[in-house]
Amino acid sequence: MRYTLPTLLLVALAVMLMLRGYVHSEILADHRVRAPAATDEVPQRILDGGPVIDARRKTEAKSLAIPDHKIALTFDDGPDPVWTPKVLDVLKKYGAHATFFVTGTMTSRYPALVKRMVDEGHEVGVHTFSHPDLSFHSRSRIDWELTQNQLALAGAAGIRSSLFRPPYSSFANAMDNESWPVTQYIGNLGYITVLDSTDSEDWKRPGIATISRNAAPRHGKGAVVLMHDSGGDRAQTVAALAHFLPKERSKGYTFDTVSEALGAPSAHTPVSGLELWKGKAFVGAVALSDNITTVMIGGLAAVGVLVIVRFGLMLLLSFAHARKVRRQGFGWGDEVTEPVTVLVPAYNERACIANTVRSLMKSDHPVEVIVIDDGSTDGTADIVEAMWLPNVRVVRQENSGKPAALNRGIAEAGHDLIVMMDGDTVFEPPTVRELVRPFGDPRVGAVAGNAKVGNRDTLIGAWQHIEYVMGFNLDRRMYDVLGCMPTIPGAVGAFRRTALERVGGMSEDTLAEDTDITMALHRDGWRVVYAERARAWTEAPESVQQLWSQRYRWSYGTMQAIWKHRHAAVERGPSGRFGRVGLPLVSLFMVVFPLLAPLIDVFLLYGLVFGPTAHTIVAWLGVLLIQVVCAAYAFRLDGERVGHLISLPLQQILYRQLMYVVLLQSWVTAVTGGRLRWQKLRRTGTVQAPATATLPLPIPGPRQHSAARRPVA
Repeated sequence: MRYTLPTLLLVALAVMLMLRGYVHSEILADHRVRAPAATDEVPQRILDGGPVIDARRKTEAKSLAIPDHKIALTFDDGPDPVWTPKVLDVLKKYGAHATFFVTGTMTSRYPALVKRMVDEGHEVGVHTFSHPDLSFHSRSRIDWELTQNQLALAGAAGIRSSLFRPPYSSFANAMDNESWPVTQYIGNLGYITVLDSTDSEDWKRPGIATISRNAAPRHGKGAVVLMHDSGGDRAQTVAALAHFLPKERSKGYTFDTVSEALGAPSAHTPVSGLELWKGKAFVGAVALSDNITTVMIGGLAAVGVLVIVRFGLMLLLSFAHARKVRRQGFGWGDEVTEPVTVLVPAYNERACIANTVRSLMKSDHPVEVIVIDDGSTDGTADIVEAMWLPNVRVVRQENSGKPAALNRGIAEAGHDLIVMMDGDTVFEPPTVRELVRPFGDPRVGAVAGNAKVGNRDTLIGAWQHIEYVMGFNLDRRMYDVLGCMPTIPGAVGAFRRTALERVGGMSEDTLAEDTDITMALHRDGWRVVYAERARAWTEAPESVQQLWSQRYRWSYGTMQAIWKHRHAAVERGPSGRFGRVGLPLVSLFMVVFPLLAPLIDVFLLYGLVFGPTAHTIVAWLGVLLIQVVCAAYAFRLDGERVGHLISLPLQQILYRQLMYVVLLQSWVTAVTGGRLRWQKLRRTGTVQAPATATLPLPIPGPRQHSAARRPVA
């Protein structure tokens, strides 16, 4: 399901978009119109004959005229959801029948209107599926246009029709050497071609009186009158029809369908069996496609609003945060000088652990380091012990997972302030000092540090670097101001022991224990803040597979944490405040928004291929510009060089799709009740902190351990 469902959704989305483009004449549309040609190959009897041509037998092609005092009203290009119902209402009011030459695209989109036409006694004819000039096309394309139009008619009204009107046609005397072979071929297929005797020219919108005058036949002659019920604003057509019907009826005219006027059998043939169900399936698929793409377009609009709102909030609130913490005289209260315990949970971190521990030894704040070896099989603990570093202890345990390792470390910690970091991370000398400064405020229960990507020289590393600076650290500034920080990064975070003990320590309920503990602290009434100068350098995944595994765990764990703490939304006090502010924001920006964001790229691709290409490119570049502005501001706040932003456009096209599939897989895992195991990523140990080493401050001895907290070598 993890791989099949995303693939099926992608295929279904592509099919629906193609179908939508197909029935909206965005795919295979041809708007060419051939200029008039010579007429020497058209029989004179056709050029001089009536508006109805029966070419079902090539050697006996003949034209038919409408009898005197009969008018066959015809309407082209519909049905239209706005104007066709109004036309039908006027016809019903005056008891008149008409013939509607419908296109397959409009019929498949508005089948109920075609059904109403048939039910109210009107006649329906074929006007091709996508309205091309057939004289440009091969016989196979002509067959396809007619077959698809009939398929739509079968699905809409359960009929076939033997009447046909060519797009862009006119009077019989306008038939030429290019259009006549098409008429002959279509006649051989069993169709009767219906042209017109009088053209209302309503498509020009010349005014009600002019439309009525153009449509009127002369001297009591019968006529096929051409009007349109689609293709633009047809208000004048509707008004002119209401004027035309009683006026011509007063002259003795009757209004019939083409077949009725000619005294011929109905052009409709009922369909049944497979043909009927194929038509219904097609019309149903079009309806489904239209509905879903309409929702998707709404989702795209929502994404646009969310992009603007999110980036607006990020810029505004991150500016407020930076201004607050950087202003002269800002402080958290009393200076924190007490020693700190640093917990380093490690499982098979042989490549990184030495760098990690050495970086802690350069700290300018007194630290006690506890490395919790969680059943490593690569000698991680042996490496640390062989370093013989002061104030560094190793605690060994059987493999039990990161939360258990951290809880073991908390139990072994000798100090009240506890810093947690990953075994593949290195600190700068000031990191611990900056990380614990906010504990000068007794309301602060935890502090999130500034995690940085150390291996950013590859393309995938650069993309993650952009994500960390823009997506994580800028977000944390915003959440800090709002008082609803969702996650203390596992790579660099600090806690009060009291706060941890009050919420029961690190939980194994989710795969995102850092998000889980942060939400628990909020609900317990503690402040969680962001320390921008507490920088830690971590080794990001270097392959797509490793990145996939890491983000899959993160996104699934975040969903678990949101679900676990969902009751906060209805609780009172600090828990309720977080539940009604923090949880919705986290759910919206970390779960819903990333799932909708790829719609931007889906419609970008669709617009480039089938839509208004220039407008599509401009819109996408506009969204990209907003992201570039935010990213540049985030890089400026973090003191980073903006050179890596050159890969931002490619990140938006490729990287975002990977994150989308990962998130979708997480949804599938959550919905199906699947379980996800911890996955160990391969590390290289190449990440180093760029800061210059400084001598650590003297470290006071740790407080006395109880029996339950006795160091374990």
